[in-house]
Amino acid sequence: MILDLYAGPGGWSHALTVLGVPDIGLEWDPWACKTRAMAGHFTLRTDVALYPVWPWVGRTRGLIASPPCQAWSMAGKRLGLVDQPLVHQAVADLAAGLDTREELLGPCRDKRSLLAAEPMRYLHALNTAGQPEWIAMEEVPDVLPLWRQYAAVLRGWGFSVWCGILNTADYGVPQTRRRAILLASRVRTAQPPPPTHAQIAEPQTLFGPGRDRWVSMAQALGWGATDRPVPTVCAGGGPGGGPEPFPSGSRKTLAAARARGTWTPRPEGTAPTSRHEQPDRADRHGRHRSTGRPPTASTTAEDHRWSWSLRSNNQANATVRPLSEPAGTLFFGHRANECTWVAEPAVQDSPAPGAGQSVAAPEPIRITAREAGILQSFPASYPWQGNKGQQFSQIGNAVPPLFAAHLLAPHLNVTLNPDDFALAA
Repeated sequence: MILDLYAGPGGWSHALTVLGVPDIGLEWDPWACKTRAMAGHFTLRTDVALYPVWPWVGRTRGLIASPPCQAWSMAGKRLGLVDQPLVHQAVADLAAGLDTREELLGPCRDKRSLLAAEPMRYLHALNTAGQPEWIAMEEVPDVLPLWRQYAAVLRGWGFSVWCGILNTADYGVPQTRRRAILLASRVRTAQPPPPTHAQIAEPQTLFGPGRDRWVSMAQALGWGATDRPVPTVCAGGGPGGGPEPFPSGSRKTLAAARARGTWTPRPEGTAPTSRHEQPDRADRHGRHRSTGRPPTASTTAEDHRWSWSLRSNNQANATVRPLSEPAGTLFFGHRANECTWVAEPAVQDSPAPGAGQSVAAPEPIRITAREAGILQSFPASYPWQGNKGQQFSQIGNAVPPLFAAHLLAPHLNVTLNPDDFALAA
């Protein structure tokens, strides 16, 4: 079996499914379990810290672990850094067969910190049977010192180990998500997979093909450079519950837009449209909504004044990326960390009709779960379950499946075809 600790909604599992090798996921969150069930992933709903290890001994080929990162993430209070000595002590004790978790948990500032030590409990038990054959673990960059401690233990048990920081954009994910990775194997030299993409495309040389340019949000979402689509509009307070998804500063302007009739939510699956669009005006794919005919120049003059960027939160130092680049790291859970599409003046080759007139920029628009999932390299049809907040929590904490596939394929002796990971299609 391949055992996936803290399996989440299925980032590793979807990668394994595409590679043709299923896993068994251990996950506690009920909505992540529902998502996994709808996606066809086998799951045991349980607390990883309480589940016994003996059922896996002698029958586990690979072990995957992505402990919850909230205690360590820059999106949270980062109390895991304060608790780091306690976590290192727990790992050292578990590697020696001593279970001191209960006494170490008391002094922890964040009770989730010790979850990063749990994989060692499983690894110690499995090692008694000469297993697993390979290991893959992922966390936020600040956990790298802990992975180095794991690496020292595993090398003492006969593993080849590599650990370091990788950027998911270097592997075709439309997001510059940096993660601390540990790879270990009993049967092959552990090393990171060769990157397939780079910030600047590389030409072919005598030594082989160069790397492609990072995948942009526009490419991943299927928004062509000449289409200039407005992002999907997502309204809060509707069926399924969840908080109002717009930043606090935009709610009043959005309410005013609703009152003016210049903004309406669109059903999922319909073509993206401008907030200024009336029923007989053109969408940004160049078609009238009612007739499907191309518009006249006058109907799109205002549309071409703006280009869209993704803002990672509503704080002053937020990451803002244009559609022509990958997204910044996606994380959700707090209103200040909710991603929104923002309009910026577009660069024009020539003045647009009516240039010189002052035209207000469109209001920020909350990214949808579908769009966020695509930017994590999940397929557009992935069956996210729960209300908006629950879906975004799952997406932000997931491992990008395309990135996971690059990490896992060498251990499975499988050839990875990135084209198997359809995004907006």
